[in-house]
Amino acid sequence: MEKERHYSGIKRRLMFLIVLISLAPLALIAIVNGYQFKHAYESKVLEHLEQVVKKHKQNIDTFLNENLADLRVIANTYPYEQFKDEAFLSELLRNLQAEHGGMVVDMGLVDDQGVQAAYSGPFKLGKAVYADATWFKEAMGSQNYISDVFMGLRGLPHFIVATKISADGREWLLRCTIDFMGFNRLVENIRIGETGLAFIINRQGAFQTKPGIQLDAHVESLRDLVWGKHSAVPEPNHSHVNNWPGPQYKDFATAMPVRAIVADDPQKPGATSIYVMTQLKQGQWALIYRQDTHDAFSAWYKTRNVAVIIFLFGSLSIFFMAFLVSAKTVKRLEMADREKEMMNEKVIEAGKLASLGELAAGIAHEINNPVAIMVEESGWIGDLLEEDEFGDTENVAEISRSVAQIKTQGDRCKEITHKLLSFARRTDPRQQEVNMNELIGEVVDLSSQRAKYANVKVHQVLDDNLNLIQASPSELQQVLLNLINNAIDAIDHKQGGEVTISTENGDGVVNIHVADTGQGIPDAVLKRVFDPFFTTKPVGKGTGLGLSICYGIIEKMGGKISVNSSVGVGATFHISLPASRGEKNGGNAEPVS
Repeated sequence: MEKERHYSGIKRRLMFLIVLISLAPLALIAIVNGYQFKHAYESKVLEHLEQVVKKHKQNIDTFLNENLADLRVIANTYPYEQFKDEAFLSELLRNLQAEHGGMVVDMGLVDDQGVQAAYSGPFKLGKAVYADATWFKEAMGSQNYISDVFMGLRGLPHFIVATKISADGREWLLRCTIDFMGFNRLVENIRIGETGLAFIINRQGAFQTKPGIQLDAHVESLRDLVWGKHSAVPEPNHSHVNNWPGPQYKDFATAMPVRAIVADDPQKPGATSIYVMTQLKQGQWALIYRQDTHDAFSAWYKTRNVAVIIFLFGSLSIFFMAFLVSAKTVKRLEMADREKEMMNEKVIEAGKLASLGELAAGIAHEINNPVAIMVEESGWIGDLLEEDEFGDTENVAEISRSVAQIKTQGDRCKEITHKLLSFARRTDPRQQEVNMNELIGEVVDLSSQRAKYANVKVHQVLDDNLNLIQASPSELQQVLLNLINNAIDAIDHKQGGEVTISTENGDGVVNIHVADTGQGIPDAVLKRVFDPFFTTKPVGKGTGLGLSICYGIIEKMGGKISVNSSVGVGATFHISLPASRGEKNGGNAEPVS
C-alpha cells in the first residue's frame, strides 16, 4: 500500500509539471492571437459593410437624381401646352419606362390649384385634385421635388418625383410616380449572409421601403443616430458608448458619412446586430443596413470554434501523453510483476493437471491388472462349469450367469481404463485414419458420468456416411473432451440442459459441431476465448489453456475452429478438418443419446 501511494504521488507530480509546461504557452498564444484576430476581423467586416452601403447609397441617389433630371430635361425641352396632350404624355411615359426599366408608373400635369390637367398611366386619375395633398404643397414650394412614400388616391404605396414649370403667369407641376415595389427591390439588393438586409426611413421615422423585420419600436433610436440627436464624436478605437435612450450602442463610426454601429438586438434579448447607416436625398432619407452580428462575424465564430476544438484536442493529447509518460515506468513494473505472478499460478495449475493426469494414468494401469486377472479367472471358472462333473449341479445355471456377468463387467472396466490410458498418452502425435463418429462415442462415454451428475443430457447427431480424416486420435480425443467439459460447465446444473455433438460432410472437409444450451459467451469475451491463460472461470477452476491448446491442435492438423454464441441461448463450437482420401466409414456408427 505504501509503495502504491509513493508511485501515485510521483505520477501526479510528473503529470502536473508536464501539463503546466505544455499548456501554459499554448493557452497564452491562443488568447493573445484570438483577441487580436477578433478585433482585426470585426474592423475589416465593418469597413467592408460601410463601403458596400456607401456604394449602394450612390446607386440609389443616382437613380433618384436621374429620374428627377430626366423630368427636368423634359420640362425644359417641350412647351407646357404639349403636356396637356395625353397622347404626347403617354409617349413620354413609354420613353421613361424604357429608360428606367419600368420603374416609372405614370405621369401627370398638375396646375397651381392642384387639379391634374393631363394624365397618362394605368389608374383613373384624370382631373384628380391634389390641393390638400402634402406632396403638392411641398412641391409647389420648391423647383424640384421628391416626396416620401405615401398611399395617395390610388391606395398603393408610391412616391412622387416632380418639377415646377412657370408659364402664362401660372405654375405647373410635371410629375411622375415611381413604382414602390421596384424601388424596394433596388434597396434590397444589399443581401449579405442570411440576415443582412437594407431599408430606408425618413426624418419622421417612417419606413420608405419594407424593413423585412419588425423594427417599429427601434426606429426612433435609429433616426436620432442618423440625424444627429444624442450623437457623439466616436473614440478612435471604436469603443465609445453613447448615453442615449433605448438600447446601448457600441459605436464603430468613422469620419466617413457612413456610420456603422453594433447594437443590442430589439428582437433577440442578449443578441446584437450591426447597423450601417447613411443619408439619402440630401439628408431627407436614411439608408440603413442591418445584420445579425453572429451572421456577419460567422467566419470568425467558425474559426474560433475550430481553434477551441483544436485547443481542447491538443490539451487532451497533452494530458494523455503526460499520463503515459508519467505512468510508463511504474506501469511496466506493475504489469511485469502481475504477469510473473499470473504465470506462476498458471504453471502451478498446469503442473497440478499434469500430475493429476499421470496419477489417473497410474491408477488406471494399476486397476487394469487386477481386473484382467478377474476376467481371466471368471473365464477359467466358466470352463470348469462345462465339465461333466458339474453338469448335474443344482445351481450350475445360476453360477454360470454370475460368471458371465463378472466377465462382462470386467471387460467393461478394462474398456474404461483403456480409454483413460489412451487419453493420458497425449504426446502420441502419430496420425492415422480416424472415424470421428467412433471417436466421439468414446469421448462421450468418458464424459457420461460427469454429464449425469451435472444434470446434462448429451446427444449425438452423427452422419452415417461421414468421411474419414487423417489425424492423431489422442489429440482429437483431447480436443473433444475439452469442448464437452466446457459445454457441461456452461450449463446451470440446477436447471439442467443439453449438449449436442453433430457431424457432417463438407466440401472436402469433415465438420464437427459441439453446441450447448448454457449461458452463452458475451461479445467482449468471445474474441478472446482462444487466448492463452484467458478464462472466465473462478480462480482455481481453470487454467485458461484448454481452448488455446485445442486451437493449436486443430490448426496443426490443417483445420479450423471457431465459435458463435448468444448470451442466454448457448454457444456452438465448429471444427472443420480435411477429409481423408480413403473410404468413408461405411455407416458403422449409430446416432445415440
